[in-house]
Amino acid sequence: MAMTMTEKILAHAAGLEEVHPGQLIMADLDMVLGNDITSPVAIKEMPKFGRDGVFDKDRIALVPDHFTPNKDIKAAAQCACVREFARRNGITNYFEVGRVGIEHALLPEQGLVTAGDVVIGADSHTCTYGALGAFSTGVGSTDMAAGMAIGKAWFKVPSTIRFNLAGKLGKHVSGKDLILTIIGMIGVDGALYRAMEFTGEGVHTLSMDDRFTIANMAIEAGGKSGIFPVDDRTLGYLKEHGAAEPKIFSSDPDAVYEKTIDIDLGSIVPTVSYPHLPENTHPAREGRDIRIDQAVIGSCTNGRLSDLERAAAVLKGRKIAPWVRCIVIPATQRIWIDAMHEGLFDIFVDAGCVVSTPTCGPCLGGYMGILSESERCVSTTNRNFVGRMGHVRSEVYLASPETAAASAVTGYITDPEEVSNEG
Repeated sequence: MAMTMTEKILAHAAGLEEVHPGQLIMADLDMVLGNDITSPVAIKEMPKFGRDGVFDKDRIALVPDHFTPNKDIKAAAQCACVREFARRNGITNYFEVGRVGIEHALLPEQGLVTAGDVVIGADSHTCTYGALGAFSTGVGSTDMAAGMAIGKAWFKVPSTIRFNLAGKLGKHVSGKDLILTIIGMIGVDGALYRAMEFTGEGVHTLSMDDRFTIANMAIEAGGKSGIFPVDDRTLGYLKEHGAAEPKIFSSDPDAVYEKTIDIDLGSIVPTVSYPHLPENTHPAREGRDIRIDQAVIGSCTNGRLSDLERAAAVLKGRKIAPWVRCIVIPATQRIWIDAMHEGLFDIFVDAGCVVSTPTCGPCLGGYMGILSESERCVSTTNRNFVGRMGHVRSEVYLASPETAAASAVTGYITDPEEVSNEG
């Protein structure tokens, strides 16, 4: 039976020769992830499994990144719960302040995920690791507890939608613009419980950071996962970051897809998602009458070094609008120090931005950038639901780092090409 790469990964993890969409399987897990919001719930469920300890202290990652450094007493208590559990169980991959990073940037950077892995995380954007050719998906805290206890999880095998990419992205256009465009095309439920597989010659023109961004936002189209083929660029990344030996699976030429969507990368333009759904997409050039109060450049979607470099290229020698607050958040400590040594911090501070320690903070309305009533924020984050970053009558506009930087300069939603053309 011909299979997609997702089906092959799940079949291997379940010890089966083949699987088909809709089939229920129990699969072995290579990594179980939790953060400071979701892990305490899972930890409290652990005694129900009647086991003393975790299935493998090396295959669990605990990353307090949402409200850290602790923003208040409740956040401190959440982190204390996770910290004590990690100490008690000897969890190898525990990352807190000083070692912390935004979880979905940190795990690949640390080499904790490789091609062919099956990864669950009690965070919806766990689908990020599909960029490495892994099957990774978000689960609830109870499933996380089961994963930590027995190292297995139930899955219904998803059908797959193939996105066939051709050509190359243009100047000032990135993976964020591509995935926003796709979500605008198919809607926030267009890939509901499907695997989103990205194929075609155009894939090989995408950087790893672009792939991480695209896979990260598969969930915003309802996807169970997003996944890319393993090519030389993937293998180079895995080797550079000391990941385990890859298990390479590829889709059969006659694999059955639910449907195929062809996309010319050269046709993609800087794109912005207006409130209050990621599917509400518009070309950035149409937003010049939308005044903003804040810009956020960071998150698990767009806080990597290349994202900061793109934003800095726009901001260099310019000042942000006097009424705009611009917050820059490198996604990990390594990215933070690399950006500092490259001189990016000088550019950001000279432009009027503030640079934060790695945190998810503003993305979920936690801290470090909460919006007041009627305020608008252009953000490189991944979600713009009602009240996502603060007051229920605030607005979030999702964009790429370049578009966010250009908008911070003008004070209005702005296509980065317009700022670039000004000199």
